[in-house]
Amino acid sequence: MDTPTGPEADSRATAEDFLRRLGEGDPDRIAELFAEHVEWRLNWPDSGHPAVPWIRPRSTRADVADHFRDLAAFHVPEKSAGTASRVLVDGPDVIVLGDIRQTVKATGRPYTARCALHLTVEAGLITRYAVYEDSLTVTEALAGRPVHR
Repeated sequence: MDTPTGPEADSRATAEDFLRRLGEGDPDRIAELFAEHVEWRLNWPDSGHPAVPWIRPRSTRADVADHFRDLAAFHVPEKSAGTASRVLVDGPDVIVLGDIRQTVKATGRPYTARCALHLTVEAGLITRYAVYEDSLTVTEALAGRPVHR
């Protein structure tokens, strides 16, 4: 079978490079894959959540680096992992299905949150980053207690 070429192959390659860099944990190298201006969406309230300080609006490549820097500051790097069980590509759009596994520094509490990630890739750069995750699990781990019952 031939190796795919064209926009879908470029989108897949960029997404796979993103996942690889995410696993390496270097915020600046991750941000290099993003366009200077990015559409940033997280499935959290626009105001964020006080227990999860890295959740806030972002729109630039520098903001992307700051997001991953902030995220790393609240977790134990040696206990951070994730899996991408499926990567689906349709032209410039990539959907990654998987989970995020982290351990919160302040509470020592580990968590696993299922997630879906929607990337849009244009000219080899990520122009849209939308994450849909189990935000209640993340919030409870950061707060060190159940926040909603």
